[in-house]
Amino acid sequence: MKKIVIALVGIVFILVSIQGCNTVKGVGKDIEKTGEAIQRSVK
Repeated sequence: MKKIVIALVGIVFILVSIQGCNTVKGVGKDIEKTGEAIQRSVK
């Protein structure tokens, strides 16, 4: 029983980590697009 609980906690942790990476990538892309827009408006 204890091994099953540990395995489930591990799986949940991995899934949350993967989602976190996707979120950070999305924020990075948004920031990059904002920076590009600013550069275009300055030219």
